[in-house]
Amino acid sequence: MSYDFEREKYEAIQAGERALASLRQAENELSSAKNWGVVDLLGGGLLTNIVKHSKMGNASQCLEQAKRDLQGFSRELEDVNISQMLNINTMDFLSFADFFFDGLVADWLMQDRINDARRQVESAIRRVEEILRQLRMM
Repeated sequence: MSYDFEREKYEAIQAGERALASLRQAENELSSAKNWGVVDLLGGGLLTNIVKHSKMGNASQCLEQAKRDLQGFSRELEDVNISQMLNINTMDFLSFADFFFDGLVADWLMQDRINDARRQVESAIRRVEEILRQLRMM
């Protein structure tokens, strides 16, 4: 079977677009969790806490999907001989969810973790966008 660069490039771009969509969804969920966390810090009650934890669960699921999509993108980049690794610490994405559901953690510390995860996702979005630009110019 012969190597078809254009096909491999197309597959890499498609994988990158999926990863980008997952990252943007994770970013939206993290923003929502952050907002509800602020409300909780300002004296929200039981309902606020329930909504906040629901948003954090959604964010965790989105981060898991983003992790899988980034891994797929990385594999597709190898097919077009781009050795650039995404260098996104996916273990932080995994520990993110576990950390949130630890009932002993103070709410303000939880806000720090949400903000850290958002910064990582924003950085990953910028990197994926740059790699996609490079791919499209090839």
